[in-house]
Amino acid sequence: MAFQQVKPQKGSEIVMQHIKQQIVSAAYPPGSKLPTVVELSSIFDVGRSTIREALSALKATGWVDIRHGGGTFVVEKIPVDSDNETNGRLFFYQTQSFQEVLEVRKFIEAGCASLAAERRTTDDLMQLEQLLQQMELAVNDEEQSEQYDIHFHLCIARASHNSLFISMMESMTERLQESMKESRRLWFFSEKASVRQLCQEHKRIYEAIKAGDSKLAGDLIMQHILKVDRVVQEFEAAGAPVLDPDETL
Repeated sequence: MAFQQVKPQKGSEIVMQHIKQQIVSAAYPPGSKLPTVVELSSIFDVGRSTIREALSALKATGWVDIRHGGGTFVVEKIPVDSDNETNGRLFFYQTQSFQEVLEVRKFIEAGCASLAAERRTTDDLMQLEQLLQQMELAVNDEEQSEQYDIHFHLCIARASHNSLFISMMESMTERLQESMKESRRLWFFSEKASVRQLCQEHKRIYEAIKAGDSKLAGDLIMQHILKVDRVVQEFEAAGAPVLDPDETL
């Protein structure tokens, strides 16, 4: 008789499942604040790095919002959990649908950025620069930062002055918003990145457009989205993220 290999759960996965169950049971209702890392470390009798890893996983999967300097809060809208989720699997949304959006984004947005570098006006550059400034000011406000991120990408499309590109981007605004929200979570979680690092990527894209370098602008947008595509494929293949236990939040 053949036996299926069983992978032992990491301590952080066990902690994550316990906290998630408490959220589902309304022990921690939507909008409520979780205990501090120190308090959770004492409650679960594990190291702080294990707690940070568990909270990072919960953030990546949409269960909590970590506000730097303000604590960890349960999101207002709890994600739908799946009965098929096993072994701490974090990739809870429909991979195929998400990857399709990424595929569309890669080619549409790379084209938009290339044309924007050739056709941008002074007003276009001014709007992009203002959005960059607003993103930098909103580094501690995840929801606001996401909105500025979306507007930045839409503004690049408008700077292409191609009515079809603009129409396509605006018609998929809702899907774009969902895609960017998940993209940010996955990128922050897998790459241990921050909103400030994301702002730097946006700034480089803006500078390429301002310099009129169409190839660089298109390449930077493509690389920007390919990072998330790579993370998605890694999540799908592994079923769970590889985290640095010493990473701090």
